[in-house]
Amino acid sequence: MRARLDHVGVTVRDLPAQTAWYKSAFGLETVFEFHLDGPGLRGVVLEHPLGWRLELLARTGSAPGLRAPDPITAALTEGYGHFAVTTPELDPVHAALVAQGAGEALAPGPSPEPGVRMAWVTDPEGNLIELIERRSTE
Repeated sequence: MRARLDHVGVTVRDLPAQTAWYKSAFGLETVFEFHLDGPGLRGVVLEHPLGWRLELLARTGSAPGLRAPDPITAALTEGYGHFAVTTPELDPVHAALVAQGAGEALAPGPSPEPGVRMAWVTDPEGNLIELIERRSTE
């Protein structure tokens, strides 16, 4: 089967604040916003210039779910625990995200995957984000 990942969905408490943070922190642009009256669901689809998308969802009455402080703790709960993005320069991206309000979950260091470095941050609501730097073999 030919398929590629289209987007990752994250349910948030404060849709306007989280939208502003993700746009600023990752350089995302709004593709479209929506509101479903029946369930009272609001959302926005954001896109990075490289084509990856993030869908932020908000619904009145939602409650916080997993708020693991790090990836090791997150692995104790089954289900989706994080999303990951790659970057050619891990350290400055990690530092920039922390400067913009990301929580530091795991400082830059080696990944279990050979030749790869990683770091982990949280968005302002505590959702885990993995940052990956793959060294070029060129």
